[in-house]
Amino acid sequence: MAASMVRTCRFVWRHGSCILLRPTSLYLSLRCKFHCSSTAHNGLLFSLNKRGVLKDSFPENAAQDRLPRLLQSGAQTVYCGFDPTADSLHVGNLLAIIGLLHFRSAGHHVLAVLGGATAQIGDPSGKTTERERMSADAVEANTHSIRESIQRIFTNHELQFHDSSRKLGTVTVLNNLSWYKDWGVVAFLSEAGRHFRMGTMLSRHSVQSRLKSADGMSLTEFTYQVFQAYDFYHLNQIYGCKIQLGGTDQLGNLMSGHEYIHKMSGEEVYGLTIPLVTSSVGDKLGKTAGNAVWLNRDKTSPFELYQFFLRQPDSSVERYLKLFTFLPLAEVERLMEQQREDPGKRLAHKRLAAEVTKLVHGKEGLESAKRCTNALYHSSVQALEEMSDEELQELFREAPFHELLLEPGTTVIDTCRRVNAIPEGPRGYRMVVDGAVWINHSRTDKPDQVLIPKLHILSNGLTLLRVGKKNFYIIKWLSL
Repeated sequence: MAASMVRTCRFVWRHGSCILLRPTSLYLSLRCKFHCSSTAHNGLLFSLNKRGVLKDSFPENAAQDRLPRLLQSGAQTVYCGFDPTADSLHVGNLLAIIGLLHFRSAGHHVLAVLGGATAQIGDPSGKTTERERMSADAVEANTHSIRESIQRIFTNHELQFHDSSRKLGTVTVLNNLSWYKDWGVVAFLSEAGRHFRMGTMLSRHSVQSRLKSADGMSLTEFTYQVFQAYDFYHLNQIYGCKIQLGGTDQLGNLMSGHEYIHKMSGEEVYGLTIPLVTSSVGDKLGKTAGNAVWLNRDKTSPFELYQFFLRQPDSSVERYLKLFTFLPLAEVERLMEQQREDPGKRLAHKRLAAEVTKLVHGKEGLESAKRCTNALYHSSVQALEEMSDEELQELFREAPFHELLLEPGTTVIDTCRRVNAIPEGPRGYRMVVDGAVWINHSRTDKPDQVLIPKLHILSNGLTLLRVGKKNFYIIKWLSL
């Protein structure tokens, strides 16, 4: 993966200049601002607003005039941060990555900043209790895993979705631990801390909601906004970054960064928020909510990701097509019209699931998801034969996996007993006779039947055994 990223991505270092900033303290919805702005009517921000990818802007007059002009003046640098508090990002993070991809496709440079330092602090935004403390080793391992995931998605986008006639911006993945590891606490507070006012920090919604809770808020969490603000300042000084993307729950942190940069250099910078992705019942799709759909294959397979989007309610599919895919809006409208004409075909759902799976797991991941779908829901023996060991184990995550030596004369009842799929004695024998056992989607009611290649043993050396409705066993046969 590292080699492919060297080929597809270019890395740059740039320094920003300083200009006078007119301070503001309010934000307005992008929807009104972009629709009222003739300058931005055909611009990137207007397009992202129509798709629903952007929600709010800070400061208040940026969306109407200054930010669109800045983006039209030349390639800018945009950043979004991801704290590695788990070993994988989830669907709730995917929209932030998609936001970066839209900016990169428009020729702007993007920075994906992994919070190797801030993950050890803990972001209180949207949390009712403090995160458990993470060890430095755990954060480092998570950072490595998430870096690979982000690089994979950027590579998939370039290979599968990018219009080669348009010049891509650069992409750089950073770890904020690199600029904090040599700071001492006294030096950092002396340098950065004196520019933050307690009244402003206490007024943030993330702070207020926690202070009113039974457990309150620790000093560690309280300082999180200081670190995120300094991240923006550091990126502004080193990379010339003037735009930060974040979820709507990050608005307070965006404001802190804006205010800190204004005090330090007078540089004019901007914050853009993206909507939080919620489930059909309104719950945030995040790991804290306990319903995460992960972006790493070992936690959520391509098949599971595909099925997650395939099963979205009709009321969500059009919005998700605009948010999670790069399809032109006119094509989205055509898909929805076809869906309305023949809802049973679920064409919009299938396209949504395919586009997202291809972005996250590539073309091979999408093909794997389709094979698994055909094998599970369409009883396709051909799909089973084409599946790898890994795919079968992903498809039947709870199913035991056995490697057995294929001895001459091995029968159906021998196989069932060797993997402990049925009870010993007459009861297990009777279960086979009564039709409770299925091999490769076919009912088997002859216990003493010798296993037949291509019928009981697929060409890939695998057997899928099912007892009852839900008890699956995967067998890989080893030849003598």
